[in-house]
Amino acid sequence: MITDEKVARINELARKARTPEGLTEAEQAEQAALRREYVDAVKASLQSQLDHTTVIEPDGTKRKLKPKD
Repeated sequence: MITDEKVARINELARKARTPEGLTEAEQAEQAALRREYVDAVKASLQSQLDHTTVIEPDGTKRKLKPKD
């Protein structure tokens, strides 16, 4: 799960990357790891939302979305 502190750190590193001094190698690795964690959390949230989505057909019947394999 991505916390507000982690999002703030991602933003802090992004601001620092745009400065003339840039990021150190350790900070670049931290930034990459935090970004990957954030993207994974967004994907998981979207997947959960889609798993619980129901489509209502014009005739009034309801059906769950099926995974596209």
